[in-house]
Amino acid sequence: MLAQRDAFGDTLVELCETDSRVVVLDGDLANSTKSDKVAVARPDRFLMMGIAEQNLAGAAAGMSTLGLIPWVSSFAAFLASRDLDQIRVVVAQPRLNVKFAAHYSGLLTGYTGKTHQVVNDIAIMRSLPNMTVIAPCDAEEARAAIRAATLWDGPVYVRLTRDPIATITQPADTFEIGKARLLRAGSDIGIISTGTQTVRAMEAIKLLANDGIDAALLHVPTIKPLDESAIVDLARRVDCVLTCEEHSVLGGLGGATAEVLAAAYPTRVERLGIADVDGESGPNDALLHKYGLTAQHVVARARRMLARV
Repeated sequence: MLAQRDAFGDTLVELCETDSRVVVLDGDLANSTKSDKVAVARPDRFLMMGIAEQNLAGAAAGMSTLGLIPWVSSFAAFLASRDLDQIRVVVAQPRLNVKFAAHYSGLLTGYTGKTHQVVNDIAIMRSLPNMTVIAPCDAEEARAAIRAATLWDGPVYVRLTRDPIATITQPADTFEIGKARLLRAGSDIGIISTGTQTVRAMEAIKLLANDGIDAALLHVPTIKPLDESAIVDLARRVDCVLTCEEHSVLGGLGGATAEVLAAAYPTRVERLGIADVDGESGPNDALLHKYGLTAQHVVARARRMLARV
């Protein structure tokens, strides 16, 4: 098990060694985001910008116009809300080549509580024209996503989590921005998930199989651009679709999936995620249980859907 933030720090050190254009900007959170690994290994590529989060986006935008590839490293709560106007106006609108590493995303932020949690950042970022939005499922995929984002031409928002999580992808796995991955084929119900919720969905798939339920699992690491054909293809092969995400049910993967299927292949879709509420401080397991995101919650929702088929 490895934390995505550790994968971020290690990967950025590697990129700084191989690409002279890569620089990292951090807003006084380097020990939390693990960009301090870059500060130690390549201090010439690291800029500590202080507690001035809005300035991070503006400074990075300017650097990108000089041919650099700036990675802005901060908490997702700050990037998606405190910095939103700067990102919208000076990065997304002119389509500048700035990358955003959005750490501590979702509920599991180490007791920081609702002020430092953001559970609607996917909805915010995917609504911005020109913005690419990625949510890797584990540390290994985070490495691949960071490398791909660095090569991608244009602004990218990469959603990263704080704590270690089981690894379900391999270094040899292909990662392509805009492509989903079918992790398991099935014919009864199609589960579509993103981010670290995919790890819990994978556990749920195994529990359903023990009950004789043949569930498919489609992992969608790129929410924008969305792999619409993969979603439609899955929906055609199953009786119903359940989306899963550690994010609000409003405007995230569930909303995006419903938009696609309503237009291309109307079918029954339910969204499992965080209801229209804020998070709170607490242990990871307690938060996952309270907000209905455990593997057992996925199983229960799938069973209820299939009972009504």
